[in-house]
Amino acid sequence: MRRRCRETAICIAVISGLLLVAADAAYADAEVSTVVSADTSAAACDVKRPVVMFNRWQEDWSVLANPCVPREPLDTLKYVPLGGDPVSWLTLGANLRERVESNNAPLFGIGSAQADTYLIQRIEVQADARLAEHWQFFVQLEDARAFGKNVVTPVDQNPLDLEQAFVTYTSVVGGGTLKLRVGRQQMAFDLQRFISVRDGPNVRQSFDALWADYEYQKWRFIAYATQPVQNRDATVFDDVSNRHLTFSGVRVERQSVGPGDLSGYWSRYDRSNAQFLDASGVERRDVWDLRYSGTHEHFDWDVEGMLQTGTVGSNTILAWAIGSIAGYTLDMPWSPRVALQLDAASGDRHPRDGRIETFNALFPNGYYFTLAGYTGYANLIHVKPSITLKPTASLALLGALGFQWRETTGDAVYQQANQAVPGTAGRGSLWTGMYLQLRADWTIVSNLTGSIEAVHFQVGNSIRHAGGHNADYAGVELKYQW
Repeated sequence: MRRRCRETAICIAVISGLLLVAADAAYADAEVSTVVSADTSAAACDVKRPVVMFNRWQEDWSVLANPCVPREPLDTLKYVPLGGDPVSWLTLGANLRERVESNNAPLFGIGSAQADTYLIQRIEVQADARLAEHWQFFVQLEDARAFGKNVVTPVDQNPLDLEQAFVTYTSVVGGGTLKLRVGRQQMAFDLQRFISVRDGPNVRQSFDALWADYEYQKWRFIAYATQPVQNRDATVFDDVSNRHLTFSGVRVERQSVGPGDLSGYWSRYDRSNAQFLDASGVERRDVWDLRYSGTHEHFDWDVEGMLQTGTVGSNTILAWAIGSIAGYTLDMPWSPRVALQLDAASGDRHPRDGRIETFNALFPNGYYFTLAGYTGYANLIHVKPSITLKPTASLALLGALGFQWRETTGDAVYQQANQAVPGTAGRGSLWTGMYLQLRADWTIVSNLTGSIEAVHFQVGNSIRHAGGHNADYAGVELKYQW
């Protein structure tokens, strides 16, 4: 109990500090706003305020140097001129996410898993310095807590630690833009099916990495060498590079290939302590990925395929996955979007045959299927029709049905993070079960959003025979970004 009180006190202290800074800056903002003349405020202004982005380091608040841009409280902290020619500046920011989750059957109630209701909280503060026209220094701290959770994992809790800290050099080279980035950073590809910042759970995935990309007209070339960060819960500022895992590769992107965009990459995934149902040891996995996405009139689509080869110990790897989402938005009230999601990933068909066919989902985002985590991207066939309605510009409602099978009965049923459901490997039928997902997303005011998600998973006989039962999940989230 005393530990929980200390954790709560730390979180409250951080939030209180942000509010005190906000109060002081609000008075300064009020004084600055009075300096702008009536003629200037009435004049037409074609410069828009920046919006808060998923990757905070991509924001550029230098437009606040223009007095015609509408002012809001705390703007004196969003753009702090540092002088020089060209002008350098500093931007401060913060994120706060609170989510209450209830899960009545983790791992479908098999083993010691018990019903659980808890609060997860994530606080992030960042500083972004742009020096002259070439340099960016970005630092972001994270404090992630899980209150009342029965089993706390590394993706649930990470006391105050360094989430990102990198320097970027940008320059025009040969008519294109070259960017070099080194340090602790986050990376995500496409819909984040396989390479993501892991925003669904409480603790995001960071990488200690070297990153280089070159953008020329419709082309973009990327190279990266990384060690994923190993999150630890022992004390503050104790996260380290995972010395057992490296992930590196090259990627090419091309815009306007027909009606869509095309991208592909090769990566090498090396892990020294891999554990699979049928093998263990050093894992050396080559990853080949190709994706095509786009929109045309009312139709949108995203199709991605991945092939994996390599070895685990003395066993060879041959695994694959295909993911696709296609939707059509109707021109009628509430803008209904009807969509169909199809996913498939290989499983290990013949145990002890010297071949590992279980697909490795690498660094999934945790919300591609649902937030409940009942569905993992391995040994899977998944069909999900859905409809999304927008009663207002600030409210989106989603309803979906998911139908799941195993790709092979020789392998297990998997949940998020490639967690095998005990007692399912080599037993039962292909049918895994079906689920209903309901979700609402509401933009309450600028930079403040709320969401509600509910999932009911109706298990098939294979999971029932392993001792599992139907599962229900509910989550309520508030997110503030400044």
